Amino acid sequence: MDLHKPSHVVLLSSPGLGHLIPTIELAKRLLIHHNFKLTIIAIKSPTSHAESQILNSATNPSLYTIIQIPSPNIPSNLSVTAHLCVTMRHAIPSIKSTLKNLPIRPSAFIVDIFGTESLTLAQELNIPKFVYVASNAWFLSLLVYSPVLDEQIKGEYVVLKELLKIPGCKPIRPVDLVDPMHNRNDLGYSEYLIIANNLSKSDAVLVNTWDELQHRELKGLNGELSGLLKVHVFAIGPLVRQPESKLNQATESVMKWLDKQPKESAVYVSFGSGGTMSYEQMKEIALGLELSKQRFVWVVRVPRGESADAAFFTTGCSDGFDGELDEIKKHLPDGFLERIKNVGLLIQEWAPQVAILKHPSIGCFISHCGWGSVLESLTNGVPIIAWPLYAEQRMNAAFLVEELGVAVKTTMLPSKNVVGREEIASLVKKIILEEQNGKSNNVRDKVREIMVSGEKALYQGGSSYIALSQVANIIDKQDFIRL
Repeated sequence: MDLHKPSHVVLLSSPGLGHLIPTIELAKRLLIHHNFKLTIIAIKSPTSHAESQILNSATNPSLYTIIQIPSPNIPSNLSVTAHLCVTMRHAIPSIKSTLKNLPIRPSAFIVDIFGTESLTLAQELNIPKFVYVASNAWFLSLLVYSPVLDEQIKGEYVVLKELLKIPGCKPIRPVDLVDPMHNRNDLGYSEYLIIANNLSKSDAVLVNTWDELQHRELKGLNGELSGLLKVHVFAIGPLVRQPESKLNQATESVMKWLDKQPKESAVYVSFGSGGTMSYEQMKEIALGLELSKQRFVWVVRVPRGESADAAFFTTGCSDGFDGELDEIKKHLPDGFLERIKNVGLLIQEWAPQVAILKHPSIGCFISHCGWGSVLESLTNGVPIIAWPLYAEQRMNAAFLVEELGVAVKTTMLPSKNVVGREEIASLVKKIILEEQNGKSNNVRDKVREIMVSGEKALYQGGSSYIALSQVANIIDKQDFIRL
């Protein structure tokens, strides 16, 4: 019997790029640093072309296996949180069948927060089970404490005047709460509470942050909140994508454009894989960028009159830039494309974000503040103009601006109001021009410090390296005992 046989870890991802990408990156980390055999079970979005591209490009049978399960047929009128939870619940029979038919018995099972009801499958196999939270420790603290708030507070949270206190971390403004907590009558809210209660059914929780970034919150999760959570929290981040080694034609053209721009002179504008906005807001962004007189790369999407997360399950569904651009042109100010042709570059639907943020000419990121995008910006030393739209993005924005000092934000929430062109131009110039004019740019200095901190956390001997090694040890010990 070979006691050194590699452990086999199975990871489960719910639909959506914000869940799939962190799961793939965790799998890569476990492979590279701990030599585990990896299988990723991905529940696919039914119509996301970008998600299919990520899955196809990530597939490498010599390193790990990706098994794609079609998304069950779920009613389309649900909120994103409810839709994801119901989808993952309906997928449990398929997940169970997949686990049962794997050629190598799993040694451990890791699920994202929407897959917590599948933890029972690991219990049946008598293997270690973990929840991977691909967000930050402040969000996790709120999630853990939500059942207590649910009992303490009656009525809607968002009408409250006082801050909501969470043990072990800073209080939160009601307006900054995660989407499910904005409507207690929505199915998404009850599903959110189920997730919170399911966390303690794991053997540990992994979170994509690092100790030096959120020491207070992590201490609270393993201290004041441990009575609720009942399991240890391991900070294992920042786990982020690396640029593709082979550039496709579209990516190459973007890189060539950026190569011609001065250092830290261009603004990157993207609202994530699921973010959408109104025609009025799209027009103001266009005019704000033009008014700033700064270079920019803007990932554009046809505006919709629906919710801010309307593209969550359909990212990258257009057939091509040229055809879609005709439709986008209808929603841009008259003459805009002609006026900005020497300073601006428009990319339709989906961009090579990591490659763009790594480019030295990028000086600022107008971001929806999804945690994956936040980490990609921080680990490349790029300051942020916070533009939160949905999910936990308002919390992320508040953390970046008020706690870390690596971002600036609009005076009004973009998810609730139309932000005007003058304010957009002012924020862009505040980040881009201050350093160029010889002024001290505290935002840029702080983000550079955090970039170095994140690198150190992942190095051998760093806090996150040690934390993931402890998780790997739990998995290996269990495997050894079973043998």
